Amino acid sequence: MIPRPVYLGKLIAQKDKDLVKVITGIRRCGKSVLLMDLFAGWLEEQGIESDRIVKVDLELKDNESLRDADALYEHVCERIGRDGPYYVMIDEVQLAEGFVDVVNSLNKKGCDVYVTGSNSTMLSSEIESAFRGRNVEIRVWPLSFAEYHSWAQGGVRQDYNDYMLYGGMPYVTSYDTREGKTGYLKMLEGTVATRDIVERHNVRNIAAFEAVYDFLCSNIGSIVSANSIAKALRGSGFSSITADTVGQYLSYLTEAFLFDKVLRYDVKGKAYLKTLNKYYIADLGLRNAHMNYRQVEVTHALENIVYLELVRRGLAVDIGKNREKEIDFVAVGDRETYYIQVAYSIADEGKRATELASFAGLDDGYKKIVITMDDDPFTMLENGYRKLNVFDFLLDPESLDKA
Repeated sequence: MIPRPVYLGKLIAQKDKDLVKVITGIRRCGKSVLLMDLFAGWLEEQGIESDRIVKVDLELKDNESLRDADALYEHVCERIGRDGPYYVMIDEVQLAEGFVDVVNSLNKKGCDVYVTGSNSTMLSSEIESAFRGRNVEIRVWPLSFAEYHSWAQGGVRQDYNDYMLYGGMPYVTSYDTREGKTGYLKMLEGTVATRDIVERHNVRNIAAFEAVYDFLCSNIGSIVSANSIAKALRGSGFSSITADTVGQYLSYLTEAFLFDKVLRYDVKGKAYLKTLNKYYIADLGLRNAHMNYRQVEVTHALENIVYLELVRRGLAVDIGKNREKEIDFVAVGDRETYYIQVAYSIADEGKRATELASFAGLDDGYKKIVITMDDDPFTMLENGYRKLNVFDFLLDPESLDKA
C-alpha cells in the first residue's frame, strides 16, 4: 500500500468538523484505500475503537441492497450508539439514490461522515444546495510523479519515462511487467469509458462518442471547442455529428473525472474567454492505453504532467492569453500567481525566444517561469524570467516559491 501523506493530512485536518467530507476523483485513483485503509488505520492508531468506525462499500455485490437510501440509513444506524464519536465511511455513495438525505441525517446525529464518489454530478449545484453548505470536497488524483518515484526508487529519468507511459494509477505499481501494466490499464480505461460514461448516460452512438474521446486523447494541450471538434469529425466520416452532441460527450468525460476542462483567461483584459479551451487527462496511462500506446508525444505529455502537478498543489489553473500570445498556464494560489510556460527544451535560441515572448509586456510583478527537461539547475533569465528543471519542480512542493 502506497502512503498518500498529502491527502491523509487533508482528511486528518477535517476530522470531527461538522462537515460532510466528500472525496472525489476518477475511478481507481486511490480514494477507497485512502479512506477505508489509511485514514481508518490512522484513527485506530489514535485510539479510536474499531466498532466506532462504520464502513460501507456500495460497489460490493453483498451491499447491493444498501443502495436503497432507507436501507443504507437503517444499516448505519444499527451500528452506531448514542454516545459518539462515530466515524461513518461510505464508498461510492452516488450508487445510493437519495444519498444526500442519508448523509445529512447521519451528520445531524453527530456522526463524522466521509463519502467517496467517482462522478462529479454528485457535486452538482442541486446536491451542493441539499448539503446546505455543510460539505467539503477533497479531490484525489492518481499518484504524482513524486509519489511514484518515491515508490519506484529508480533513476529519476527512467522513473519519469515509465510514469509518462504508464501513469500513476496506484494499482499499476503492483505489476512488474509491461504486459501486466498495459493489460490492467486497458481494462480500467474501458471500465471508465463503458460503465461510468456509456452505460450511465445511455450513449447510443458509441462510435461518435469514441471519436470525441480519441480526438481529446490525440490533442492533449491543444486549444479546442465543441465546434472545432465537430468540424474535424465531420471531415472524417461522422457527417451528422453536431457541436451540441460533442459538447454533451465532453461533459460526460469531465463528469467522470477522466478529463479536466481548462478555461482561457485574457490576462490583459482580465476576463475569461467564452470559446476555445484545453483538456488534460487525469492519467497519461489511461490515455496511452486507449490509444494502444500510439502517439506518445513527449512534449504534450510533459505539459499534461505539469498541469496535474499544479492542480494537485491546490492552484487554480487557467490558460493565459497575452495579446496574440498564449501562456501555457496561469496558476493562482492563496498568496501568489505564476505565469508558466512548458517546453521540452529551450537550449535552442529560437525556441527560447518563442517561449519567452509569451511573457512580453506582463509587468504585474508575478513570477514568470519556464519549466523544461533541460538538465540545467534553476536559472535566472533576462527580464526576471526564470527557468526551472521539471524534476526539480515535480519533486519539490515548494519549487515555485523558491524559483
